[in-house]
Amino acid sequence: MPNARIEVDHKAPAVGTANAFIEAPIETVWRVLSDLENWPSWNKSVTKIRVDGPIQAGTSFAWVGGGSRIVSRLEEVDPPKRIAWSGKTLGIRAMHVWELAEKGEGTQVHTEESFKGLVARLFRGYARKTLARALDQGISSLKAEAEARKGRP
Repeated sequence: MPNARIEVDHKAPAVGTANAFIEAPIETVWRVLSDLENWPSWNKSVTKIRVDGPIQAGTSFAWVGGGSRIVSRLEEVDPPKRIAWSGKTLGIRAMHVWELAEKGEGTQVHTEESFKGLVARLFRGYARKTLARALDQGISSLKAEAEARKGRP
């Protein structure tokens, strides 16, 4: 059964995007990104994670990212092209989408995320800056790890 195509809320108080070209095959990038339990090994902003099932839509996971406890749920898993999840923390509801596309011998990666809820509305500027920093840090970490693994299983 195919997943529903998930999008961020472009009308949310805070929306951010980040893009990178990763010099690694799409399968390598997907393997790094979709191996949730190993995020702390390559993404310094993720300190803990617990995944409650297989990597498929409907699976929940709890993690600490950027110092905040987040409860998330995989909403879309379409290997090796898209993965999306929702999350809740401190009065913020987030939607995060990653898209991967083969480009030559590498992978073009696009990620976007939206924050909505009372906290995001009240502290819109802070939420936007926090989101931009988090997306830049996450995509840079993914790039470094995938390129380091290039050629390894």
